[in-house]
Amino acid sequence: MGGSCVQRRPAGRRQVLFPFLLPLFYPALCEPIRYSIPEELAKGSVVGNLAKDLGLSVLDVSARKLRVSTEKLLFNVDTESGDLLVKDRIDREQICKERRRCELQLEAVVENPLNIFHIIVVVEDINDHAPQFDKKEILLEIFESVSEGARISLDPATDPDINMNSVKDYQINPNPYFSLMVRVNSDGGKYPELTLEKLLDREEQHSHHLILTALDGGNPPRSATTRIEISVRDANDNFPVFSKDEYRISISENLPPGSSVLQVTATDKDEGVNAEVNYYFRSTAQSTRYMFLLNEKTGMIKNNQSLDFEDIERYTMEVEARDGGGLSTQCKVIIEILDENDNRPEIIITSLSDEILEDSLPGMVVVLFKTRDKDFGGNGEVTCNIEKDIPFKIYSSSNNYYKLVTDGPLDREQTPEYNVTITATDRGIPPLSSSTTITLHITDVNDNTPIFHQASYVVHVAENNPPGASIAQVSASDPDLGPNGRVSYSIVASDLEPRALASYVSVSAQSGVVFAQRAFDHEQLRAFELTVQARDQGSPALSANVSLRVLVGDRNDNAPRVLYPALGPDGSALFDTVPRAAQPGYLVTKVVAVDADSGHNAWLSYHVLQASEPGLFSLGLRTGEVRTARALGDRDAARQRLLVAVRDGGQPPLSATATLHLVFADSLQEVLPDVSDRPEPSDPQAELQFYLVVALALISVLFLLAVILAVALRLRRSPSPAAWGCFQPGLCVKSGPVVPPNYSEGTLPYSYNLCVAQTGKAEFNFLKCNERLHSTQDIVCGDSSGALIPLQGGHDLTAHPEMLTPQAPPNTDWRFSQAQRPGTSGSQNGDETGTWPNNQFDTEMLQAMILASASEAADGGSTLGGGAGTMGLSARYGPQFTLQHVPDYRQNVYIPGSNATLTNAAGKRDGKAPTGGNGNKKKSGKKEKK
Repeated sequence: MGGSCVQRRPAGRRQVLFPFLLPLFYPALCEPIRYSIPEELAKGSVVGNLAKDLGLSVLDVSARKLRVSTEKLLFNVDTESGDLLVKDRIDREQICKERRRCELQLEAVVENPLNIFHIIVVVEDINDHAPQFDKKEILLEIFESVSEGARISLDPATDPDINMNSVKDYQINPNPYFSLMVRVNSDGGKYPELTLEKLLDREEQHSHHLILTALDGGNPPRSATTRIEISVRDANDNFPVFSKDEYRISISENLPPGSSVLQVTATDKDEGVNAEVNYYFRSTAQSTRYMFLLNEKTGMIKNNQSLDFEDIERYTMEVEARDGGGLSTQCKVIIEILDENDNRPEIIITSLSDEILEDSLPGMVVVLFKTRDKDFGGNGEVTCNIEKDIPFKIYSSSNNYYKLVTDGPLDREQTPEYNVTITATDRGIPPLSSSTTITLHITDVNDNTPIFHQASYVVHVAENNPPGASIAQVSASDPDLGPNGRVSYSIVASDLEPRALASYVSVSAQSGVVFAQRAFDHEQLRAFELTVQARDQGSPALSANVSLRVLVGDRNDNAPRVLYPALGPDGSALFDTVPRAAQPGYLVTKVVAVDADSGHNAWLSYHVLQASEPGLFSLGLRTGEVRTARALGDRDAARQRLLVAVRDGGQPPLSATATLHLVFADSLQEVLPDVSDRPEPSDPQAELQFYLVVALALISVLFLLAVILAVALRLRRSPSPAAWGCFQPGLCVKSGPVVPPNYSEGTLPYSYNLCVAQTGKAEFNFLKCNERLHSTQDIVCGDSSGALIPLQGGHDLTAHPEMLTPQAPPNTDWRFSQAQRPGTSGSQNGDETGTWPNNQFDTEMLQAMILASASEAADGGSTLGGGAGTMGLSARYGPQFTLQHVPDYRQNVYIPGSNATLTNAAGKRDGKAPTGGNGNKKKSGKKEKK
């Protein structure tokens, strides 16, 4: 809205002149609103309807907080009607002193939006003072020689009122000698003079008594009287004469007290006493007489007090020169005070905003203030400025009013408050200045998004962790204040199933701690990713997301599982044939095992626990390849038995055992009749070894029972039930022959599907799971796959379809060099030093060995065909049984010296068959005799 500016003349009634509508931000262009009131109005008297003159409604008076601002609280605004009321006594003579025009400057302030209007209240004089003479009695001496028409000046009466209410006329009581004449000087002042109408005769009457009355122009008029005592003396016919009728001088207000200001001079042509002139103040205000001293003898005028231009700009006085004969004359003295720059500017804060939002736009008014300098001219012209490098600026609003507005973006997080120093400087020489400091508080808004302390989080958690444990903590900060900076956390996305997410992890909304809701299994879940959101409580709320990747680390919680040798489909044990002429280094067979763990926990090593002829065969530490260590001797038995332990690289290591049955024969037809009909003679050396093993097992069992009893007694005292977990039933119990589960990861990139025909009897004995071998043999109980599988009563592999689950085609990135491919007896031997072997067991070679054995048996023609009553080797070892049905465990392969594992890819293999013949796999036809 615009402000209406109305000028009011100082007449008795108020007239609205030139109403017009002006823009809000240019109130300085409006003429002030003028009111005229008489002095001494009663408190609560209505000066005028200010709201109406400003164009405001009655509702706007309170809504926009209409009020007046002035140094002295002489007026206020009625909040109900909008009338400007008199609040305190208004005495024109006290406020304006001797000024002819008495005007009071007011400012009307409204808010919403903020605006200021200027008001001038003209105080009209009333006749509230009566004239007053300085003396109650006037003593005059007149020589009788005074001629008719002579005039005698009298001290006038003074009246603080002005214009018509001041002294207007003088009267004296009627008498024949004197008449009264009123003289008007240049400034309008009236002075009484006695005129001699008749010559005096001291002999007839030596004194005269008159009553002088002073009347003002009020209605009704007021008056004052004084007595005039006239003594008649001898003639003094010459009056003193001043050098000037009017003396005018200008002095600085900084003139020290006691300094000479002016000297008046009057001369008298008489002689003697009649020529002695004395000087006196006449018709001079009491305040002026108090300010200046007049030397009666010399006529020197000095200042008695410090002068102040801001208080009184000019002093006017009457000086009378009186001779010894009583004749006198007057002159006028005008002393003008020159202004000096002796007043510093003042800064008056009119309005100050309590709260400044940090998103306030530039140009918003935060402080409204005005300046005042009592000096005159350039000494009173003031300029304001503030320090630089702050987002505020000063604009001049109107007459000495200024606005402090925003001039740039505000950021509470960087600067929560500003101490703004406003400096006001005048244009005097030298200039004077003053300053005031105001504190502006910046109010916070939600303009900062929570910031995470890390760009992303990666957490490593070992599997089998306790449910409810904290696995990570995310932290975000928000520089805002209060609820705008209070951050809460939540999970908003994950690569897990949405329904399963709550069963895996949760996050504390207050602390950002991430808890595991279940025990993780590295073999089922390697890693998963969460998106955690930090959200503040502002309005509107701001949020930020961060990625949290959880890597589930592997523990050695899976024992190795032997894939070969395995039982036949009817539960019978397999055997391998070795040519009798096999040279040292001849590849007899290979133990194939896998471990579901990863890395070092899946790094397998192979160890011989028991052998019929300890020096006859060698076992590759890392490859599991069984090779001949020397040629077969005449005293060596045709049938050999090896007990092999497979250990992983975990701490503590887990292990499994496998039993190899090896038969030296040149052909499959040669070994089958011997196995089925001819009992093998008893080997005293083997029986001795058997008894030694039984004795060691008994000792081991007794030692194990003692250890278990000691541990149980100690754990019984322990309050933790978790310590009993390792003694739960089923951990070391031999189960029936089972088929290993379908692994999704392991140590070797091969698959096996071996089938051997069943015969009537088993010829081999096996160690039980609960038997303890010598401590150096490293046999570990607890896994059914690690027990030796008996020849009788085994389950068919077809009963476990998970063993036949086809795998994806091998990746061509899995390659072996020519040096790494296993060969025949003349090929590279396994590394026995404990380092990772260079060669791997080749799938095609094993398949070729099986096919060669089957072909050789088929060529015999007697009982090895595919018909009834035969072993069915053609069907078992035919080309349709490829080695693709065992899971790929290459991703679990640990490479020493590296923290990486091989990727799940199968390499190209050499399709050539081995040059040397491998032993054919057979099953026993008879039970082995002790």
